[in-house]
Amino acid sequence: MNIQNRPFISIVIPCYNEKEFIGQCLDSIIDNDYPKDLLEVLVVDGMSSDGSRDIVKTYIERHYFIKLLDNPKKITSCAFNAGIKISSGDVVMLMGSHSIYKNDYISQCIKYLLEYNADNVGGIIKTVPGSKTHTAKAIALSLTHPFGVGNSAFRIGATKPQWVDTVFGGCYKRKVFETIGYFNENLVRSQDMDFNIRLTAAGGRILLVPTIVSKYYAKKTIKEFFNHNFDDGLWAIYPLKFGSSIFKIRHLVPLAFVLSIFGGLVLSLFWILFLFLVLGILSIYLFTSLYFSLKLALKSRNLRYLFILPIIFASRHFGYGFGSLLALIKINI
Repeated sequence: MNIQNRPFISIVIPCYNEKEFIGQCLDSIIDNDYPKDLLEVLVVDGMSSDGSRDIVKTYIERHYFIKLLDNPKKITSCAFNAGIKISSGDVVMLMGSHSIYKNDYISQCIKYLLEYNADNVGGIIKTVPGSKTHTAKAIALSLTHPFGVGNSAFRIGATKPQWVDTVFGGCYKRKVFETIGYFNENLVRSQDMDFNIRLTAAGGRILLVPTIVSKYYAKKTIKEFFNHNFDDGLWAIYPLKFGSSIFKIRHLVPLAFVLSIFGGLVLSLFWILFLFLVLGILSIYLFTSLYFSLKLALKSRNLRYLFILPIIFASRHFGYGFGSLLALIKINI
């Protein structure tokens, strides 16, 4: 990339009670090879109470390009919009406070944004354990396998740049926001998918580049993981209430799975054959889960995963499915 052609970049980072991770995130951005005089970092904080704000302030004292903004609504989409509206960059990058970034992340995003004339560029995320426990490691492992996340390219990886429907974070040309507006503040989750659907519907193009890499810290416990997936499932469907249909086929599979089980159990009250159908579905699911768990356990050379991963996969699939089911109920109440 010609040095003279490098654009000024605004990085927007939503943050809420991320004391454990925000320092690592900012360190990785500071260590990036992009010129700091062409950079501003806007940490938009949801009034954190765990000391995250104090940590950010120590970085502001040492780095002139880092700023702290308030997000009293504590909603990620509101944080995005607040940062974008006050930013001055020709390019706006959305980053997560729960992530750390490879030292060429920013320059790689800009390189491909310009070379491919894309409207949004992102890379793959390498999911790492949130702690050193076997459970945390198994959770991270489940989020890198198609049985856990479907065909989501930014999670399972890719071999070459490809046009996709969404990416993690995102590196946007400013004109995108001038053309299609901002993030939907009704959406507590899934606001990025909603925005990218609107972007592609308006003729925009989203590029996934496998050499653009960030690390994402997964949840530490099964309870945290289940709750996170429950919220993901709810917000995959609930945006319908606000006129947004953001889901793809892969997002509906857990809902179909849960509905088939509940529907089969209800119908079995009238016809016993449906009970056997439910048992058959659960048996196939259990066999498939054990099969992939065994493969991952052998690949990782840790047979503990054979016993942990089926629980992790179930937390992922049932949590997501129950969340989507609740969303359907809430929409129709």
